[in-house]
Amino acid sequence: MPRGNRTVTKFILLGFTTDPVMQLVLFAAFLIMYILTVAGNATLIVLIFYTPKILAICISNDKSISFAGCLAQFFFSAGLDYTECYLLAAMAYDRYVAISKPLLYSQAMSIKLGVFLVIASYLGGFINSSIITKKTFSFDFCNDNVIDDFFCDLLPLVKLACGRKEGYQALMYFLLSSNVITPIALILASYLFIIATILRIRSTQGRLKAFSTCSSHLVSVTLYYGSILYIYSHPSSSYSLERDKMVSTFYTVVFPMLNPLIYSLKNKDVNGALNKFFK
Repeated sequence: MPRGNRTVTKFILLGFTTDPVMQLVLFAAFLIMYILTVAGNATLIVLIFYTPKILAICISNDKSISFAGCLAQFFFSAGLDYTECYLLAAMAYDRYVAISKPLLYSQAMSIKLGVFLVIASYLGGFINSSIITKKTFSFDFCNDNVIDDFFCDLLPLVKLACGRKEGYQALMYFLLSSNVITPIALILASYLFIIATILRIRSTQGRLKAFSTCSSHLVSVTLYYGSILYIYSHPSSSYSLERDKMVSTFYTVVFPMLNPLIYSLKNKDVNGALNKFFK
């Protein structure tokens, strides 16, 4: 651009390359990363979306929710909960590959595999959510319409339903095993291999560095699965309202708040940005 007193009204971004083929490749790669980023943040947004309803219930005299609204809340809450279970298992596999096969990480955890794991997690979560939602809301709620909870959760709705529930109990245990027990088994298997790899590392510093790679994930797994197993691993006959209400508050409200902090604060770039901001 010639020098002079001309006013600059726009800039030209050269990008990474002028090769048309490479431009398409880079476009596809960045599009996939953008979709994954939006999907991950959308999950947190939808989970946190239930919090305003809880706030309204706390101070408003109108504590009602429509049947359709309750169904939608139940469907999305269950779907995202189940998806989180699968995603935590996929992240455990990612940690296993990163620690056990660091030189082959880019090949073993390709973009294609990462996209497949995310899509499969969401599909599995919402397919199971569709099953449990259809079964739950096929009951007749003929006794009462008062849910002694802060959102439309599984066990309080089952308490209100009338009719035969023997098959429903079997369905609950099936969903518990497929969406919770199976991912937990995969996570435990991944960490057994991770521990075996860490024990083969000779230096203490190397062991601590490898373990720190898994610390955020371990915290998430412990908090999330611990609260879910605590509620849904006992039969509905032993359902304790006040106890389980507090635990469900944790994984529906508290955990979505802590989740970004758990993962972000382990990131060096985030820590560096925070230090610069506060200085």
